[in-house]
Amino acid sequence: MGRTRGFEVAKGFEDKEINLPVRKTKHSAGYDIEAAEDTVVPAFKPGMKPTLVKTGLKAYCEPDEFFMLCNRSSNPGKKGLVMANSVGIIDSDYYENPDNDGHFMFAFYNMKEEDTVIKKGDCIGQAIFMKYLITDDDHAEGERTGGFGSTSK
Repeated sequence: MGRTRGFEVAKGFEDKEINLPVRKTKHSAGYDIEAAEDTVVPAFKPGMKPTLVKTGLKAYCEPDEFFMLCNRSSNPGKKGLVMANSVGIIDSDYYENPDNDGHFMFAFYNMKEEDTVIKKGDCIGQAIFMKYLITDDDHAEGERTGGFGSTSK
């Protein structure tokens, strides 16, 4: 049986005891993603950049698929964490890219007045695999040349 979609530990995290994501119930859409290391997300101040929380993971999927990184519904209220990009979209060709091996991270802002501490192993979000459609006149032929933010380069 061939591989269709799944998670792997990204290069550089092989000895960090990274747990592969799982769905908690048979009707869950998302795979729960844990933090790969302790991270402090500082209280928000205008002009600051989001904090990237490492997962230690990469994921593969079919060429006509992607996966979304979504926040946990409890994160804003309990921890003050909102995703800087609202939803992260990870294309199939991000997997094993030459810049970072396809390691995906969550970009968070902390809306609380005090810093929020994320501990290694804390569930920080979820990944949901999806198919996508293209238009009749689509002629995209570009190739990914790197990792995070490289699509438009």
